[in-house]
Amino acid sequence: MIALRLHDVGDMRLHDEPVRAPGADEAMVRVAAVGLCGSDLHWFAEGGIGDASLERPLVLGHEPVAVVAEGPRAGERVAVDPAIPCGRCRPCLDGDEHFCLDHRFSGHGTTDGALRELMPWPERLLHPLPDSLSDVESALLEPLGVALHALELGRVEPGASAGVYGCGPLGLLLVQVLRLSGADVAVATDPLAHRAEAAHALGVTNALRTRRAGAEVLPARLRHGLDVAFEVAGDDDAVATAVDTLRPGGLLVLVGIPSSDRTSFTASVARRKGLTIAVCRRMRARHLERAIALAGRRDVELASLVTERFPLDRGAEAFTALAERRGLKVVVEPQRGAA
Repeated sequence: MIALRLHDVGDMRLHDEPVRAPGADEAMVRVAAVGLCGSDLHWFAEGGIGDASLERPLVLGHEPVAVVAEGPRAGERVAVDPAIPCGRCRPCLDGDEHFCLDHRFSGHGTTDGALRELMPWPERLLHPLPDSLSDVESALLEPLGVALHALELGRVEPGASAGVYGCGPLGLLLVQVLRLSGADVAVATDPLAHRAEAAHALGVTNALRTRRAGAEVLPARLRHGLDVAFEVAGDDDAVATAVDTLRPGGLLVLVGIPSSDRTSFTASVARRKGLTIAVCRRMRARHLERAIALAGRRDVELASLVTERFPLDRGAEAFTALAERRGLKVVVEPQRGAA
């Protein structure tokens, strides 16, 4: 089996290695496509994320679509939930499995991820896919689930005004689910022109190329500010823009992951407005199921967000494309031969 492992900052290497046999509750899957994420970029560029750091050569990748390779479900196309909760700790027993105190997560810590040809994974975490979704579209289902989680944290009601600050793939998915919820996505920003343009193409009239903005970017009808703002850049400028454009009593949802593992903002502005802050951590299990249903009904646009595709043996190039942010979603296809 071929696997792509991160050895050190920027050091990706292909390995030909044996496949671990599935455990009692696992199925072997053949990985068809894996979306690369901003958190994968943290591992690649920084050798870790948050308080987790590289302990050994690690297979990254937590946005896979696969085909069950053997057993009763052989041949079934599935979306793989990357989080393996313990099921025993207090958060798990309370139904908050995404806060599990003893979880494992694909491509994180010491748990190998999906940038390999074959992987054993708990069968209960393999969700059937409709034939209408292609493999590369399905590689966006995990971030779509995160967008749905963020939407839920934002307590968005029909007619609510919202801003999205950061228009990478996750921000663009959030734009779509906000609009589906009936929200008025009044403004979206990104410093990269092609990402702001993508937000405009998805229906945000006021999509701006900027890193830092204030209340002047809001339309006149929202002169008192937005009901909810989503920071999806992992950047203090985006946080500051969100704080400045929220109305008094507004809600800020932090979705992005900062490189320094610290987020800061001007306390006096947030305090004067009495803002509520929510922090989005991954997704709940139910959000992946909802993402599959939404995508299967074609309620969201996925295909146009995939701008670069690479076979596994060109995986290092895929991470270069990810680091350069020259497109939108980068997808690796382990079963596809080199171009």
